Amino acid sequence: MNTVLSVKDLRQSYGGVQALRGVSFEIKAGECVALIGPNGAGKSTCFACLAGQQKALAGSLVWRGHDLQLSTVEMRTRLGVARTFQVAQVFEALTVLQNLQLVLQASRGVSMQDLLDECLLDEAMHWMAQTGLSDLGEEMLRSPAARLSYGGKKRLELAMAMAGLADASQGLMLLDEPAAGLAPEERADMMERIKRMTHLGTTVLYTEHNMDAVFGVADRVLVLIDGQLVAQGSPQEVAVNQVVRERYLGQNFSLNKESARA
Repeated sequence: MNTVLSVKDLRQSYGGVQALRGVSFEIKAGECVALIGPNGAGKSTCFACLAGQQKALAGSLVWRGHDLQLSTVEMRTRLGVARTFQVAQVFEALTVLQNLQLVLQASRGVSMQDLLDECLLDEAMHWMAQTGLSDLGEEMLRSPAARLSYGGKKRLELAMAMAGLADASQGLMLLDEPAAGLAPEERADMMERIKRMTHLGTTVLYTEHNMDAVFGVADRVLVLIDGQLVAQGSPQEVAVNQVVRERYLGQNFSLNKESARA
């Protein structure tokens, strides 16, 4: 697999606080990579710099040969970069289907003459199926998104992010705690669907605090502590890293237990 995302010496500060202190890593096409670490480690800042909500003070971000530091959020979307947030961001007043239809139609141009309910219904239903939302039934899909459970909103946000990419097989999905707030069964199903995306070629970088959504799911794990990358490697390598165990996972952490839960 070829390297598609290269992050080198990424730095970001807020006043006198150094949120990112020279973070460097690479991700290959179709990899599923977890970025973990304690609260305040710099994970969300790293995501914001990659997605374009913030501009890093220094360092380089290269996605498929394109310099993301010179790209706006809109440009990054066209380049195949999409993200989700810790708290699901959906249009709650629109129906579940309309959320997808709006995202799909927006890439083609929206006019006052468009009837949203008639826009790209088949494509919207495709992404509903990919994230398990089609199981909710016709009545719920045509109800306001505000009626969805929190887990349903997380699925809808993921579907919207995927639908917004011109070619999901060439895309980079930045998922900020995709399983947060979900029950164990919902979490396992969500992570299985995310893993399935990489089988189609999508590259995934995600943060998580639920270790069963990391170990047994991710191909590789990056560990960020105090704005620095202190370890990276396979889940097995990271699980036995003494610095990671001392400063984050704990000495009693069991990889077999987490893998069994995943």
